[in-house]
Amino acid sequence: MTSSEDGQILETPQPDSATAEEKNKERSAVLSFFLELPVLIVIALVLAVLVKSLLVQAFYIPSGSMEDTLQINDRVLVSKLSLRFGEISRGDIIVFDQGVPTDESLPAKVIRNVLESVGLATPQSDLIKRVIALPHERIEIRDNAVFVNGQQLFEPYLKAGTRMSDFDEMAMPAGHYFVMGDNRNQSLDSRVQGPVPKDRIVGRAFVIMWPPSRWGGL
Repeated sequence: MTSSEDGQILETPQPDSATAEEKNKERSAVLSFFLELPVLIVIALVLAVLVKSLLVQAFYIPSGSMEDTLQINDRVLVSKLSLRFGEISRGDIIVFDQGVPTDESLPAKVIRNVLESVGLATPQSDLIKRVIALPHERIEIRDNAVFVNGQQLFEPYLKAGTRMSDFDEMAMPAGHYFVMGDNRNQSLDSRVQGPVPKDRIVGRAFVIMWPPSRWGGL
């Protein structure tokens, strides 16, 4: 308190304690958020990697081997549960590891896994194709048509203008699948690499998630 010239006592203005307290709380909340942000980002990335490893993985289409069903730069979701709780069927579009060894450092592997988890990268050793013949079945290509167990296969998904060279009859071993791309003219598949063993199958593609204009089930 202070005195005026005429002797009256004047009250000294005091800061609004409630307002000051609210501002301090706001500053503390902002600071706490920025301190916790790196931890939240790490947790989110770890969860993304776990989901990719156990449930669903985003897969980027790098080539035209599956045109016109899948286009270059499409992104699809691949279910890994389908291998654990269901059977692989003819016509399924699967992602599989072709078994090519990769030599990369631990940091590079971590970064790759994170990018793969959000669909920004595709494993260099993984391919995506359509299942044509199942274990114990016989497959043959003649006169530009596919025959399974002697019956011609109806394939409405083939790219227009497809031409296939003859392929001598082959019997599928147990646990192996014959796969081919829908764009048979530009597909490196079981006709060259042989049948795919089940333990190399990553999962089944079930939806196109990007771009939005192409969203739809597979």
